[in-house]
Amino acid sequence: MASTQANASENPTNIPVSQSGSTAGIASKRKVSKNALGSRTDVGWEHGISVGEDGKKIQCKYCHKIFSGGVYRLKHHLAGTQKDVGACTAVSDEIKKQMWDVVSGLQVNLMKKTSVGGASPGEATKEVDTTGEKRKGKELDGNIFKKTRISTQTTINNIFKKNLREEVCLEISAFFYNNGIPFNVSRSEEYSRMFEKAIRYGQGFKPPSYHELRVPLLKKHVELVQQSLEGHRAYWKQVGCTIMTDGWTDKRRRTILNFLVNSPKGTVFLKSIDASHITKTADKIFKMIDDVVEEVGEENVIQVVTDNAANYKAAGEMLMKKRKKLFWTPCAAHCIDLMLEDLEKKVTLHKDTIYKGRKITTYISARTALIALLHIHTKGKDLVRPGMTRFATSYLTLGCLNDNKGSLIRMFLSDQWTSSKFAKTKDGKIIASVVLDKVFWKEVVICLRAAYPLLHVLRMVDSEEKPAMGFIYEEMTSAKEKI
Repeated sequence: MASTQANASENPTNIPVSQSGSTAGIASKRKVSKNALGSRTDVGWEHGISVGEDGKKIQCKYCHKIFSGGVYRLKHHLAGTQKDVGACTAVSDEIKKQMWDVVSGLQVNLMKKTSVGGASPGEATKEVDTTGEKRKGKELDGNIFKKTRISTQTTINNIFKKNLREEVCLEISAFFYNNGIPFNVSRSEEYSRMFEKAIRYGQGFKPPSYHELRVPLLKKHVELVQQSLEGHRAYWKQVGCTIMTDGWTDKRRRTILNFLVNSPKGTVFLKSIDASHITKTADKIFKMIDDVVEEVGEENVIQVVTDNAANYKAAGEMLMKKRKKLFWTPCAAHCIDLMLEDLEKKVTLHKDTIYKGRKITTYISARTALIALLHIHTKGKDLVRPGMTRFATSYLTLGCLNDNKGSLIRMFLSDQWTSSKFAKTKDGKIIASVVLDKVFWKEVVICLRAAYPLLHVLRMVDSEEKPAMGFIYEEMTSAKEKI
């Protein structure tokens, strides 16, 4: 009896000793779960505590959240995959990465076991050949293969990346907003390529510093531009090119002359000259243009395009006398802009009408209360419409006034205007009388009928969508007839 009790205590599984010979062999064959009580060797248990009477719930050591699902759910909680459990907010990045590697490895192994016929992870369904046979050199009979559709589990990458992409996009958008970067920058080719290269580098990429952007990387880009310019120079020798010059004034009131070279291969910026200290006489302009022609190569230059000002015109004639094989051509956009300038400055009707229209827009835009009142009647539309040039803007603004004629009249007849302090001032009464004057609106229409045909041609020649040389003469003839 004592012997039986001793055996029972030593053999809790009640396996007959006589049949097994000993229990050691069977115990060694039996597989013990690594998550079983007393044998929790899973790496996840280093970061969680078993709680509850039955020990089936687990508590995170970092955020102290308690949930069911065991160590499997704890690892997803620490990795932040959002798979059936929320992400831990207190775990360190190092442990988060460690857990992410663990759950990713488990998912990859699972996909390898469940994939059939080489189904790739992330595919919802895939057609497979259940026969597993291929016939080489023979026609395949369509009845040989049975096509079935198998579903694959959602990969852990898809779950995690959905939330990770949102975090990345928030950081990128904050960079745009906080630094005043225009949104259309995201449409550039460089924007997409920048992220592609960073992703190819992988984890641990450090963006360029202020010094790198300012010195070594800038020098590198200058070298790349010079290399690209050599390709254009070779093309100029084959088909010829056009030199274009454009003058402008920067914020420091310096006069800058830009020189560009155009060919069927594209337009490239060649150089700029600070002409602030230079008296822009015909001789000085001729000297600068002649030096650029020499740099590009006289044999490569077909024409030189400049503004139509008197000094540039004289310089162009001097250039053609010296360089017999090239032509000087005035800029078509500048010619049309000068026509609009003549209309505004030399035709009394246009001059007075534009002056009145400008008074209306400046009076309203200088007072926030009137801007709010205007937007109520125009449904958010503004009265000023920027154009390609200053004189184009004048006529486009007249067009906006004409489009919002009814809204402006209703605004100055409304109770909000008549009861406001502005309606009692001298300037307010003058502006109201102009808006309510029927003659003014008739004059606006007359001005637009004369200017809009020229604006149409200006848009065409100032656009880069298609070459305008083949259309400009016909368009100018059409504009004259419309005027």
